[in-house]
Amino acid sequence: MTALTSLAGRSALVVGGSGGIGAATAERLAALGARVTVTYRNRAEEARALLARLPGEGHAAVEANVEDSASLARLAQEMAADGGVLHILVNAAGFTRAIKHADLDALDDAFIDRMFAVNWRGSFAAVRAFAPLLTASGDGLVVNVSSIAGQNGVGSNIAYCAVKAGIDVMTKSLARALAPAVRVMAVSPGVVDTDFVPGRDASFNEKVGATIPLKRIASAGDVADAIVACATTLRYSTGSILMVDGGRAL
Repeated sequence: MTALTSLAGRSALVVGGSGGIGAATAERLAALGARVTVTYRNRAEEARALLARLPGEGHAAVEANVEDSASLARLAQEMAADGGVLHILVNAAGFTRAIKHADLDALDDAFIDRMFAVNWRGSFAAVRAFAPLLTASGDGLVVNVSSIAGQNGVGSNIAYCAVKAGIDVMTKSLARALAPAVRVMAVSPGVVDTDFVPGRDASFNEKVGATIPLKRIASAGDVADAIVACATTLRYSTGSILMVDGGRAL
């Protein structure tokens, strides 16, 4: 399998494409020639703005809720009717909230259940819905957005760490189950300069950046570049967890 310098003629779906990492990924995929569909739930305005600035033609923004597996199944049916195949699926949807790890009572059952429904089950449901289209392409790729929190247990809350550990294991299991027609990878960032974690501001980012060997936190573009590398240059890799943390986990 040789490296690709163009994604022309390939279709990509970015689930959670209106968020920071998802939007940056959509932009890079489109710049390489891919026809990109992004999903959103609450960020319709951001999704429309993203769509307007994507280079190329044939892009789309579609409302879908990863907590509602039926909405993903409907989207898969629509895409099957439109083109029949999907080459790249990026699972970038998710949410979290900063909760001190020692505050066990604050991590209530309802929050834990929703964390897993959105961040783990939603990613699996997307793969389940689109696996036939990815397989039909003959060269399918899934990239799950994970986190170093899944490996070091340091993250916005304990449930988030557990969810991301689950994403890593799911990535490996799916890589075995869907090979050879579909490769499954994960990118594992540390702190990223987006609004993903409510309440984290520039002073927090600066403080954390000073502790990282590369002396800055990641941009959304850094993570997007790693996702695109999975599609273009790392074409003999599957089941791998690609660290994008500036050395923070060292």
